Amino acid sequence: MIRVLVVDDEALVRDGLAVIAGSADDIEVVGTAEDGSAALDQVAAHSPDVVLMDVRMPRMDGITATEELTRRHPASRVLVLTTVETDDVVYEALRAGASGFLLKSCPREDLWHAIRATAAGDALLAPSVTRRLIEAHVRAPRPGASPELHLTERQTDVVRLVARGMSNQEIGATLHLAETTVKGYLSEILGRHGLRDRTQLVVLAYESGLVRPGGE
Repeated sequence: MIRVLVVDDEALVRDGLAVIAGSADDIEVVGTAEDGSAALDQVAAHSPDVVLMDVRMPRMDGITATEELTRRHPASRVLVLTTVETDDVVYEALRAGASGFLLKSCPREDLWHAIRATAAGDALLAPSVTRRLIEAHVRAPRPGASPELHLTERQTDVVRLVARGMSNQEIGATLHLAETTVKGYLSEILGRHGLRDRTQLVVLAYESGLVRPGGE
């Protein structure tokens, strides 16, 4: 059973998401919170696998809460919920440690899929909107030196395919590797660079220049 916490400052939205998420047989909503501060308390009390996190909230917003949550409770993964796909702060939430993001207007099946993918550690990278969001912000010059990725040639191939939204199975088929081998490569890459999941790896791949906006 996947344990979920719903965080949103609008009561109707919060309660609606809780009902929809909890209607799946393998998902249990263990609590709700009206802002980031309350979310941290709820995570400490219930240890959810996935936190559905709104971005714009009073007292403590979703970005600050995500950063604090991933630092204090690394076992709980954050799935950011937003109303607009071009919201600037969503990118900052990804950089703060969120595992992915989803539009609040999505069908319930997409919500269930996102929760399952996030809980499994795969992160939510497949929707093109996620990729467009990352690309849009990486296009703009950022102060300071670009981060570096230290990869073998084969690991580079794997990371580029991850950035295209491919699953481990799809990467294995493309590179003629066993799925377990792909998982091994990714585990080594994440550990070497101190990254939580695939989403942070994709952000770093763009920021380092390994993957270029608009490129394949």
